[in-house]
Amino acid sequence: MEYTILGNSDLKVSRICIGGLGIGNPRSGQHRWTVEEAETRNIIRYALEKGINFFDTALSYQAGTSEQYIGHALREFAKREDVVIATKFLPRTPEEIAQGVTGQQHIENKLNQSLKNLGTDYVDLYIYQMWDYNTPIYDILDGLKRVVDSGKVRYVGISNCFAYQLAKANIIAQREGFPQFVSVQNHYNLIFREEEREMLQLCREDNIAVTPYSPLACGRLAKRPGEETKRAILDCYARVKYDDATLDDDGIIERVIDVSESKGVPMATVALAWLLRKVAATVVGVTCKGQIDAIAAAPSLELTPSEIECLEEAYVPHRLVGVIAQNTPDTANDNHFWTSL
Repeated sequence: MEYTILGNSDLKVSRICIGGLGIGNPRSGQHRWTVEEAETRNIIRYALEKGINFFDTALSYQAGTSEQYIGHALREFAKREDVVIATKFLPRTPEEIAQGVTGQQHIENKLNQSLKNLGTDYVDLYIYQMWDYNTPIYDILDGLKRVVDSGKVRYVGISNCFAYQLAKANIIAQREGFPQFVSVQNHYNLIFREEEREMLQLCREDNIAVTPYSPLACGRLAKRPGEETKRAILDCYARVKYDDATLDDDGIIERVIDVSESKGVPMATVALAWLLRKVAATVVGVTCKGQIDAIAAAPSLELTPSEIECLEEAYVPHRLVGVIAQNTPDTANDNHFWTSL
């Protein structure tokens, strides 16, 4: 396993991060394809054996059971100081706003819930999961400073934002003495490369770690066309992101197949190896122990210039999809949107 320092922090993380979206009680949240605690234990234990020390989850994943399952497994199989735990918080709900809950109070309340779920006194990375258009960024940054100062959070990150928002937030943080975001977790993979327009350059210049989610496009970059997984069948959100008949994404998938066959490695290894040339680390959702060998091999896989060109040249611009497209000022008060996450 390869390791890197996460942006402007002292966190040494594996370049593969196990994502918790697919972990949690399938009866407790929106997703019906998530894995129960017994399989979570197998996943976490094997990931640790492979040298993976970076684990990402969120309070919103399966009503907190993702945090609970991951927390239980890490306490059983690892020393706290040997792993890097990241979790996330969503913006205030309309109900909280109506009740007068401030941005600062919201952050403290959500963090305390996450710490209880995880069974730890602190998290290494606390991630602002999406931009809150109803709360001043000053209040968010002030709230994050308070939890850092309390010792409950070591560093802060952001997710599902535009480059201008990240730049704006870090300028304010620098001016006011608030903690700056050391990482950004956005949607980026071979099929969806819109982050290359502005975000990647900003992060290179400011040494902000890019740790994208959905690196395998919800499994599409790991399976041949027609091979369906439980998630592919049940995950409506994944279909919203990737089932666009106007785009020839299958052409990119075919190229991943060609390179994987020539290398004698799984498709997932190829897709992740390409991505890791661009970013610090990547968050990979895992729903069984058997997936870990393919993803753990990605950091060490060398791709030739011709293979990289083959993988990249079929790309065409994509419209914004997913959380960042839905979370705009027009949808920020949409109750259905909050409950669908």
